[in-house]
Amino acid sequence: MLRIVLGTQLRRLREAGGITREAAGDAIRASHAKISRLELGRIGFKVRDVADLLLLYGVTDEQERDSFLTLTRRANTPGWWHEYSDLLPSWFETYLGLEQASSVVRSYQTQFVPGLLQTEDFARAVIRLGHPPESPDEIDRRVALRMERQNILTHPGAPDLWAVLDEATLRRPLKNRRVLRAQLQHLIEIADLPNITLQVVPFHAGGHAASGGPFTILRFTEPDLPDIVYLEQLTSALYLDKKHETDDYLLVMDRLCVQASSPAHTTRFLNEIITEM
Repeated sequence: MLRIVLGTQLRRLREAGGITREAAGDAIRASHAKISRLELGRIGFKVRDVADLLLLYGVTDEQERDSFLTLTRRANTPGWWHEYSDLLPSWFETYLGLEQASSVVRSYQTQFVPGLLQTEDFARAVIRLGHPPESPDEIDRRVALRMERQNILTHPGAPDLWAVLDEATLRRPLKNRRVLRAQLQHLIEIADLPNITLQVVPFHAGGHAASGGPFTILRFTEPDLPDIVYLEQLTSALYLDKKHETDDYLLVMDRLCVQASSPAHTTRFLNEIITEM
């Protein structure tokens, strides 16, 4: 995400100066294709290259140059999940970077409670379903990754999480009723956090706007970053960032939130399910 921001800002400087990608490439001893990849945030930046480009683009103010170079160093720093990279496919590492940079996460789920809201036991049951051949140690590391990922919700500057769950996510026992009961109780407790909104679409609501399946919308405070819709598949994921696509999902999410139970009623509904168990 930081690479995208940095690349966008450098592209604007280049275009404002009427400088071609070829000329920019020559300045850092690279091709115009590399400049294009840099500006799209697809590859990492060298501090020396950014310093040379800033000179070419006429950025001589020391404070402004320091700001760019500091951003460059931050963009090159691996995320906290780097130690789990042997477990993570590249498409999900991308999602973790987006999630960490987000200011708002809106999610609709149909089968499982979202990973950011799972208890350790519930997460372990879900992970075992998806990775049955793995050793207990590998499962433990995947669970640890998910638990560490949840820290984003309580750190300073935490994003707002607005989760809409289909009732099926609350009734699927997975392992046993004790695990599910603890998960439901956790949802009740975490819904008290000021940055978390939780809603449920009950079965009796019938058909609803999000009939196409689960999705997540990520929003950012950085104006250079567009809204991104994340669609996870079995062995890959889609990332949509074209405005006409993300607007469609935002409209569906807004309609779904109107059709779902209110946050207050959702808490009562969770207590009712616990009582029935």
